[in-house]
Amino acid sequence: MNIKNLIREIPNFPQDGIYFKDITPLLKDPVGLSAAVQAMIEPFVDAEVDIVAGIEARGFVFAVPIALELGCGFVPVRKPGKLPAATLSRDYALEYGETSLEIHTDAITPGQKVLVVDDVLATGGTLAATCQVLKELGAVVAGISVLAELSFLSGRDLLAGYKLKSAIVY
Repeated sequence: MNIKNLIREIPNFPQDGIYFKDITPLLKDPVGLSAAVQAMIEPFVDAEVDIVAGIEARGFVFAVPIALELGCGFVPVRKPGKLPAATLSRDYALEYGETSLEIHTDAITPGQKVLVVDDVLATGGTLAATCQVLKELGAVVAGISVLAELSFLSGRDLLAGYKLKSAIVY
């Protein structure tokens, strides 16, 4: 199955000049969704992973089934103000602005091997910030798995040194 065919491009969303990759057609297709999860997990099936960290919000959709398949837990990386306990925060730049993310300070036990999961790798800011907070908590980043990579934005450059796998590359 070619999962790329189930992703549609929406021009000028969320602002002019951005071509948004809409995964909702993929998510509603059970065969496509299963194929996407399998493509994302395949490079890490034999890796030592203790926990999967998923990035809000669409990264959650893929991180949870990947965690279940790997037999480990899931940790959410969220937008500010969404987590109820003590958090560690990191500011970062997006393709079209700036924002920050948070993770519970007790989400990771030092030394745990974490697989980071998100839907799209664009400029790399979100994934780099996630890896930074995980390392600050004492985690070992076992790898990064994304559904789609926008290679023309060179986000991979910010993630040099990490095992990074993309199911689809644009």
